[in-house]
Amino acid sequence: MKHTSLLAPALALLTSVELFAQNASPPKIGTLEPVIVTATLSEEPADNVPYTVDTLDEKQLMELGATSVPEALRQIPGVLFQQTANGQGSPFIRGFTGFRNLALIDGIRLNNSTFREGPNQYWNLIDSLSLSSIEVIKGQGSVLFGSDSIGGTVNALTKGPVYRQPTPPVSATQGKGAKTVQPAQPVGIGPYLTGLAFTRYSTAENSWTGRVEASISEWEKYGLYIGVTGRSFGNVQAADLGELPHTGYDELSIDAKAEFFLNSNTKLILVHNQMHQNDVWRTHRTIYAVPFAGSSIGSDLEHYFDQDRYLTYLRLEGRPDSGWLDRYDLTLSHQRQSEDRFRLRKGSLSDKEGFDVDTWGLALNMESQSSIGLLTYGANYYLDKVNSYKRSYKSGKLDKVAVQGPVGDDADYHLAGAFIQDQINLSNAVELTLGVRYTYAQAGIGRAEDPDSGGVISISDSWHNVSGSARVLWSLDEQKRLKLFAGVAQAFRAPNLSDLSRFDIARSGEQEVPSAGLDPETYLLSEAGVRWNSEKLSLSLAYFYTDITDMIVRAPTGGLIDGLPVVRKRNAGGGYVQGIEFGLNWQVADDWRLYGNVAWQDGEVDDFPTSSPNKVTEPISRLLPVTGLAGLRYDNPSRRWWIGAEVQITDRADNLSAGDIADTQRIPPGGTPGYTVATLRTGWRVTDSLTLTASVENVFNEAYRVHGSGVNEPGANFIFGAEMRF
Repeated sequence: MKHTSLLAPALALLTSVELFAQNASPPKIGTLEPVIVTATLSEEPADNVPYTVDTLDEKQLMELGATSVPEALRQIPGVLFQQTANGQGSPFIRGFTGFRNLALIDGIRLNNSTFREGPNQYWNLIDSLSLSSIEVIKGQGSVLFGSDSIGGTVNALTKGPVYRQPTPPVSATQGKGAKTVQPAQPVGIGPYLTGLAFTRYSTAENSWTGRVEASISEWEKYGLYIGVTGRSFGNVQAADLGELPHTGYDELSIDAKAEFFLNSNTKLILVHNQMHQNDVWRTHRTIYAVPFAGSSIGSDLEHYFDQDRYLTYLRLEGRPDSGWLDRYDLTLSHQRQSEDRFRLRKGSLSDKEGFDVDTWGLALNMESQSSIGLLTYGANYYLDKVNSYKRSYKSGKLDKVAVQGPVGDDADYHLAGAFIQDQINLSNAVELTLGVRYTYAQAGIGRAEDPDSGGVISISDSWHNVSGSARVLWSLDEQKRLKLFAGVAQAFRAPNLSDLSRFDIARSGEQEVPSAGLDPETYLLSEAGVRWNSEKLSLSLAYFYTDITDMIVRAPTGGLIDGLPVVRKRNAGGGYVQGIEFGLNWQVADDWRLYGNVAWQDGEVDDFPTSSPNKVTEPISRLLPVTGLAGLRYDNPSRRWWIGAEVQITDRADNLSAGDIADTQRIPPGGTPGYTVATLRTGWRVTDSLTLTASVENVFNEAYRVHGSGVNEPGANFIFGAEMRF
């Protein structure tokens, strides 16, 4: 397929935007404690929630230069940034990935019932440059957001209009007995126009990124915002391996937001965002894979994806002046995700498969201060409508139309729930948070392929779940700088359409077939930690333990399809994951900041080695090896420029499951080698509206691969960026 660039419109706009300097004051060294909403569904300082939380704001996302949301999370302790292919990243959070982590966009589920087992590429369909911040809540459980929130919940919060608050008129007296002069109107009344243009170039990926955005608003009247991002990636240049063929792809995203103030306390919000990816190869399955440390290559001649995602939602939110209700938001959403995969096997055999899923959502969240604490409560409902297809070809001519694509065809999936949470101040120092949720899930699959007869079958099932949580936050000093937090929460994952009806290749050499009669997975998440937060020093230390029951795992049937062993899913997995996470942020002096983190994980689960009918207890697949990061940053007293250096050290990943050992296309024999990667970053505020950044990633040109990935990371990589605002 022709590799066409999607950057032209974005770069054309970038060069045509007229920029104006503004009298902005230099940024302060320190940053205010971020206010987050995902942890409790209330606006809370990150230091005041009984969870391990991490946030990335717009400035951090720009300075990191991450090309995707999964990549932006790679420095968060306890997160493993796995890439099946360039452009197909999937974070492992506390040992879990794919549909066992929950992704949200402005609180709306990105997860849908087609998400498959293991790493998947769907988080890459969120444009990191369209976000005002990312909130990561680890081990949250299912009370607030329902199914899938096991390893963590990640909320991608989108940008919107920029507002200027009017300055009240000021009286002025000139001399004794002089008259008071009163301005005709407050300063700042009228439309307020802002904009941004950003570009990024990377040498080791030969990639260009361009983004433009604009906002026009009037305070407490309306706000309009639009942004466009285009990316074009060339082939990755990896240390020792050279150019990695077919690792380039194109990407285009558009995001818009309109806000209308019905009154000073009520706002109507209309949002649309979309992402398109073209020609994203899964190179490790093809003959073009480049071996690393003894890894094997695939047999396909071509294997690539085109993907699209659209989200539109309408939200009414308000803060009534009086009555029992303090805050509410009501959201109606529609999301469409499309995936098309083309595969050319040896000889003249090829196939195309894919699916479309339309997800309708309705959610109501409310908050009330009561005599028994701060109550947060609500309900939500999501409906997936799924169609899938697969067509096989010989010598370019249609040979067969399959019953289904990667998931069952003509399928519906319902997910509904209601919850209530109470934050109770037991004393000035102790806060208790209790919550409970009821969830109902139902699947109906009109057409699925019977692996034995090849005929058509239908599958239907439904499930109920009640999950609870209890958390405590205890301030140990009067200034509330030292806090202990602990909690226990239930989590679950209802079987989705992929569990029930997937008919596709799994891992690197198994044929997964439909599996009816599954039950929900259940988990018990426990965590205890301590944090210190003062003006100069922030420290956090947490231990977590996740108990696993009825985990859905693949079990061999003893059959073969196209020479591949057949696997069918079963509720046979029991086990645990545990780990320790430590983080440090220390303002050593006014101009110097030291930061770092360390994470360790261990875990095991019952599973079935490939082609073996006997269940064994083995390590959790693709566990994060011991990983540490340390960084030092200097901000010039003028606050016009800064420079920083950091180093990440990752141990060898050799605690392998049978599936890891068999997956030689991604994991080298004996495990993934450890690595040490150094990075240098600098930035210069040339004017109050123009900022230039530069960085060198992988300074010493280390040849390395993140554990579980199907492609190596770039070698020494020079990245240049420019951001202009008006």
